[in-house]
Amino acid sequence: MMIFKRLPAAASLLLVSVAALDLSMPAVATAQSAQATAPDPTDAGKAVFGRANCMGCHKWHGNGGGGYGGDALSLRKTELTREQIIETVGCGRPGTGMPFFIRGAYDDVKCHGMSRQDAGAQMPPEGGTFLRPKDIEAVADYVIAHIKGAGEPTYAECVSFFSSSSRVCDIYKTAAQKPDQATASTGKSQ
Repeated sequence: MMIFKRLPAAASLLLVSVAALDLSMPAVATAQSAQATAPDPTDAGKAVFGRANCMGCHKWHGNGGGGYGGDALSLRKTELTREQIIETVGCGRPGTGMPFFIRGAYDDVKCHGMSRQDAGAQMPPEGGTFLRPKDIEAVADYVIAHIKGAGEPTYAECVSFFSSSSRVCDIYKTAAQKPDQATASTGKSQ
């Protein structure tokens, strides 16, 4: 290592520092990259929310309203716990349009403490697809993390759910984001 004998001590120290920094940068960059691209752990629940057609009644935002099953309750205003959401998704709600999504509900699996015979005419409909317990848990986690207690839907939530290219989200833009109607029609600002 003749190079170090020819350089002054300060230059040698600088060269060693730069080399050490150069070796440590890939590790720092990799760690930052992993943090920036870490997926949302509730993405699986969001996917199930769409695949099981929860949006058909509860809408993308969870506010509920009319759907093929009737007026779905607002998941934004729900006071159900995670365990109660899991039971409701798995077993449906007797006497309502909320379907059950677990195979064997009311037969092999007692739901709300009832069998199919106990439920009788109050038996909820069967969902369009059966879900595995981990999928039901994922939906519950998604509802808890992104919908329950969230207030009214916002443009940012809509864009996050659909994508920025979806025109569905246009109705959630605030007045500040929309051009003033007078300005748009006359081309003049007021």
